[in-house]
Amino acid sequence: MFKRVIVLLVLAFCFSGVNAQVRNPLEVDSVKVDTTIVGTIVVRRNQEKIKQIPRGVKLANPRITYEANPRKQKFDWFKIPSFWDNKNHFGVAINEVAFVNWKAGGNNSVSAIGDVKFVRNYKFRYVQWNNSLDLRFGLSAIEGEKLRKADDAIRFSSTFAYRRDTISNWYYSVKANFNSQFADGYKYPNTENIISKFMAPGYLFLGAGTSYIPEGKKFNLYISPITQKATFVLDDDLANSGAFGVKKAERDADGNITKKGEKSLMEFGFLVTNTWKTEVAKNMNLEHEVSLYTDYLNSFGNVDVDWELRLGMTVNEYVKATIGTNLLYDDDILFGEVVTDGVVTTRGRPKIQFKQLLGVGLSYDF
Repeated sequence: MFKRVIVLLVLAFCFSGVNAQVRNPLEVDSVKVDTTIVGTIVVRRNQEKIKQIPRGVKLANPRITYEANPRKQKFDWFKIPSFWDNKNHFGVAINEVAFVNWKAGGNNSVSAIGDVKFVRNYKFRYVQWNNSLDLRFGLSAIEGEKLRKADDAIRFSSTFAYRRDTISNWYYSVKANFNSQFADGYKYPNTENIISKFMAPGYLFLGAGTSYIPEGKKFNLYISPITQKATFVLDDDLANSGAFGVKKAERDADGNITKKGEKSLMEFGFLVTNTWKTEVAKNMNLEHEVSLYTDYLNSFGNVDVDWELRLGMTVNEYVKATIGTNLLYDDDILFGEVVTDGVVTTRGRPKIQFKQLLGVGLSYDF
């Protein structure tokens, strides 16, 4: 048996030399292995080294060069995305009329109205928080008359909303509104008696309800069946006269005040507000904002209305024209009241209040 194994090894060694094949001479780094299988015995032998190397083969070590090109533009660092949407607006509109030897007559006049608006809105998944502050003030000078107020408003609004999922457009909401004015108001040309001033009146709305805010649309509908409305009259004379619905002062037969008038009026009722903005044409935007309120306890069904409508027309980046209207109705604000010897003989009645503004001027948004 042992002799038979030795004979097989010798035969395998001889046949391996006959079956050897030369591989590609370029395979320098690899080693060719000839394999011959005889039964269960494997015999391996290394092939001979390459003797002739073609001229096209480069055996030099590779060189790596680094060329540094300086950046010509400033590197932009990665910024964490913000969920706040901020808007700042400053605007001044000036209107002027001048006459020189104008046969048809007329008075020279100039008016200027400034407005400032700040918007801070936060939105991320289930939470949305909208805040806005709108300030407006204007003066008008007419030849032969005293300086008078052309526009005056302080408006602040804050709404916090939460939804259960990211698909629904309905939110649970809590809302706060505050409205007032800067300067004293008069019934021109009478400038002796003040009819309004800062915080006389001042309106504060606090309530909870639901909001409908569709994605991608500048639309917001707020419905609150639980709203507290507070009317402030922080001027003694106006409070004693019962202005803006507060309880007026009590007087004796001689007209002397025995009990001062109250400076606040609290109401509890139902509030609906809606804001909407759309582009009606190129460079023309229409903004609408309305507030409807009715009191449960004293005068349910009598609706207080505050409706603003503004049409903005853009000339260029800094010049804009605005047409605005403001309609007000409040059954606590009376007109035509007649007082004789300290006694109200005619109570007066509420009326629709309307204001219209047209201005062309400078505007800057950032």
